[in-house]
Amino acid sequence: MSTRNISFNTYLVILFLLSMDIYVYLALRKSIDKSKFRLVYKIFYFLSVIIAFVGVYFLYNNFTQSPLNASFIRNLFIGYFFSFFVFKLFLILFFLLEDIVRIFRISFFYLKNLFSKKSKSIAVPGRRNFIRQTGLLVAAIPFSSMIYGVAKGKYDFRINKVSLSFKNLPKAFHGFKIVQLSDIHSGSFDSKEAIIDGVNLVNEQNADVILFTGDLVNNDSREIIPFIDDFKKLRSKNGVYSILGNHDYGDYKKWNSESEKKENVDLLFDYQKQMNFKLLNNENVTISKNGESIGIIGVENWGKKPFPQKGDLDLALKGVEDIPFKILMSHDPTHFAKKVVSHKTHFDLTLSGHTHGMQFGVEIPGFKWSPIKYIYPQWAGLYEEAKQYLYVNRGFGFIGFPGRAGIRPEITVIELNHEA
Repeated sequence: MSTRNISFNTYLVILFLLSMDIYVYLALRKSIDKSKFRLVYKIFYFLSVIIAFVGVYFLYNNFTQSPLNASFIRNLFIGYFFSFFVFKLFLILFFLLEDIVRIFRISFFYLKNLFSKKSKSIAVPGRRNFIRQTGLLVAAIPFSSMIYGVAKGKYDFRINKVSLSFKNLPKAFHGFKIVQLSDIHSGSFDSKEAIIDGVNLVNEQNADVILFTGDLVNNDSREIIPFIDDFKKLRSKNGVYSILGNHDYGDYKKWNSESEKKENVDLLFDYQKQMNFKLLNNENVTISKNGESIGIIGVENWGKKPFPQKGDLDLALKGVEDIPFKILMSHDPTHFAKKVVSHKTHFDLTLSGHTHGMQFGVEIPGFKWSPIKYIYPQWAGLYEEAKQYLYVNRGFGFIGFPGRAGIRPEITVIELNHEA
């Protein structure tokens, strides 16, 4: 894409955002002008517009310059842009619906005048104060939730515990505890202390094995450098195993050459070794206990295009075909539905990530929802198909929106039990 095209597209985005700001302000102006706090409201609104556009600048700069690591201030501005944008979207939905009703009313009276002997002046109906107040109240809910998600929620780690029983699980592995991490996205972190707390929380689970299901970085392998010593402290009885996610290949950054891009991936391999992560690239490992074994299989990323489709189940299975119990690590849950379930080999448990739960949604006892469910049917938590389990981790880190609203960062603890 040429520089001219990029500039034109950027101009269109700015024009669209300005149009939203003007439309919302005009829709609210009458209520603002009637309030004794009108000056405060106007200052707040226009200050929000300015802060949001600074956030747009930082967001654009992130995508064009690909900085290695984030900062709290930059994340705060970007987060405010996303929060304010969603706030305006909700308001616009309310106001547009009212405008459609107003247009129909005006059209009805206009047509009535055409066929009436006595024409009357058409009074343009104004906005109803009830609509403004309801719209503001509804829009304030996601806005405040997203602001909280930027300030605190992104590091509010949640431990989700799952207990699964299998008849073919070797008895020696009854009570075997897996801790799953996914989607670290180290380039987004702005607090080293929060990451240390997260690592300590993982270690408190006393895992038999830790499995990391991809996306260590956003774009550049060097993003992990400030956190190598922290993740090196992860402990389990049988080590830490990892796979690659779509972001780990460096596909979302412009490189000067293919050799530079390859060097970036090679560096990622080296950094994982420094952290004592044992990377499984279409490979497997056997864990043995009291003369019995289970197989852990790790594949490279396989997702619906344009995501990379490098995962090779047949290659990854070599040597563990006869192991009675198999755990598959595959970053994208699409792989489970498209390839894993129908494969000739039975995988007892597949662990994935990738979706982040969109970092936005609602989770309360008995109910969970996120817009990501319309893209990924299997987007968070436990699923079962053809007597095979899939667990989709909501992610340890974050990317894009620098926060978590309703979908907390996750540390998954899965206990395996032998079913007699």
